[in-house]
Parts: sequence; C-alpha cells; structure tokens
Amino acid sequence: MFVITADQVDSRRRADIVAPEIETIDARYAARLTLPPDRNAGDELQLLTADAGAALDLVLHLTREGVWSVGLGIGAVRLPLPENTREATGDAFIAARTAVSRAKRTPARFAAAAVADEEAAADVEALLTLLLTLREGRTRAGWELYDLVSAGLTQAEAGARLGITPQSASDRARAAGLRAELAALPALTRLLERADAAQSAPKRPEEDA
Repeated sequence: MFVITADQVDSRRRADIVAPEIETIDARYAARLTLPPDRNAGDELQLLTADAGAALDLVLHLTREGVWSVGLGIGAVRLPLPENTREATGDAFIAARTAVSRAKRTPARFAAAAVADEEAAADVEALLTLLLTLREGRTRAGWELYDLVSAGLTQAEAGARLGITPQSASDRARAAGLRAELAALPALTRLLERADAAQSAPKRPEEDA
C-alpha cells in the first residue's frame, strides 16, 4: 500500500489550502483511492491507495507548485481499515511520517520511506527526485503543452490548440523534457509496484543473519 502525507509549506503565513486540495484530489482521484482523502494534524493531508500509478500521479500533482512537502510511505496497512484515512495505521503510515519529515529538508520537497525494505523505497526516492528536478525547470509554456498532451492530445494537436507551429511545439516539448517524463512514468510505476511487493516479501536467510 502507499500512504502520502503532505504538509503545507509555510502554513503559518499562508492561507489554508488543505480543504480545497482535498476537494481537488477527491474530484480527480476518488476512484483510485482506498479511503477518502483526509486532513491530518491541522495543515497536513493524508492519502491511501493500493494503486502504484495513482501514488505516482498524486506525488507529481502535489509537488508541481512547490506548496507541499510530500512524503511517500510504502508498506503494510493494518486491517480492517477504518472509515477515515487519519484513523488508519500500519507500516506505510509510519514510513510516510518519516518521509514527510525528511521531505521538508530536501530541495525537491519529496522523500520516500519504508519500514520492511528501506532500499526499495530509496530507489523510488532517487529516481522520482530526478524527475521532479526536471519538472522544476519547466516554464509556463512547457506546462501548457504538457497539460494538453497529458490529456490525450498528440503533440501536433496540442500545438494547434496553442496556436503554434508543429516545429515550435516540438521545440517546446524538447525544452520541457516532455518525452523524457512520459517515457519515465511507466518505469516509475513498475518500480513503485516492486517496492510495494518488497515490503511483504520473505527475507532471504542471509538477511536475517
């Protein structure tokens, strides 16, 4: 399972954004969440999903504007589940708490953690941080093209929608690293799936020595 704990950046000097963010996530991702999105500890939001692709999408969504420190916890969750995410417990929640605390001190404001297999989570964090670093340099024009392509348009169709030539769309896509990101997403999803599976895999005898 995947738990995302996101802490609002500079919440003492900014308006509360937890409630509107919960509404946005509920509207976009409700079908892919195991429990509804929830507020936790005042200026935090907490999410639970068994879907690796959803976990990746949520991390990318929450880190896009730089207004959240995002911790991703990978691991088991105690069953049966309660009605509210904030009442749930288990290794994934413990890991998410560790991760969000560390995320506050990282340039990308993201960290991943696990209790049973820490190395698997470290691999996720390292490669996802590379993608987040690429996204940090994306201009508004690059994001406009990205949003249209992500919505299902071809690059040429997106360019036409933006009123630019196919060559300009290609140049903008290259500068924004669109192809690199879109190629990385399936690989990162598989990495998250393997990291999740590793949390419940039996240890080899030498690992217990």
